Amino acid sequence: MDTIIPYALLCFTSFFTLTNPLGTMPVFLTMTNGLSDDERRHIIKRATIVSFVILIAFTLCGQFLFKFFGISTNGFRIAAGFIILKIGYDMLQARYSNAKLKDDEIKAYVNDISITPLSIPMLCGPGAIANGIILMSDATTIELKVTLITMIAVVYVISYIVLRLSTRLVNIIGETGNNVMMRLMGLILMVIAVECFVGGLKPILIDIIQMSR
Repeated sequence: MDTIIPYALLCFTSFFTLTNPLGTMPVFLTMTNGLSDDERRHIIKRATIVSFVILIAFTLCGQFLFKFFGISTNGFRIAAGFIILKIGYDMLQARYSNAKLKDDEIKAYVNDISITPLSIPMLCGPGAIANGIILMSDATTIELKVTLITMIAVVYVISYIVLRLSTRLVNIIGETGNNVMMRLMGLILMVIAVECFVGGLKPILIDIIQMSR
């Protein structure tokens, strides 16, 4: 339990900030303006299910992809650190990352926004996928792997609830409250990114020092 609880908190915090359902609310309401409540519910349900399936698939198959393409875990940690750091920085500035939202994508896929851009890349972007692969490589026991999958499921259940209540929540917290929440989550995300970057760079530097002796 001493290992599972901190790991579960790390999983939940990182995935919740990366999926950012609170920041997605205004965009979702804009894209679904004029749709009925049933149509919105269908879009949210489909988007969260698709996001969950894609993220779980990459999380479980990440190590296989590493071996297939000859990618080291440490190298991927460094690259993922840069990706997550960029997303966190944009959130800290209370703006959306270019990897998460594009106006032309919304117009191009307006007939099926539950898949793109709502599911990919907003609720399941490159940062979330990279985070899932890294956390799975850190899960050395069955209990930790189950914890990771459970936390991903919990995050998407919460995302579903948040988007379902988006109209009420936006009116309650307002634009200022939404910006404050986004900045706070961005700061947390940048700390996680630094830890990820250092965790990947440290073993590489140790190997270089040992080889130079």
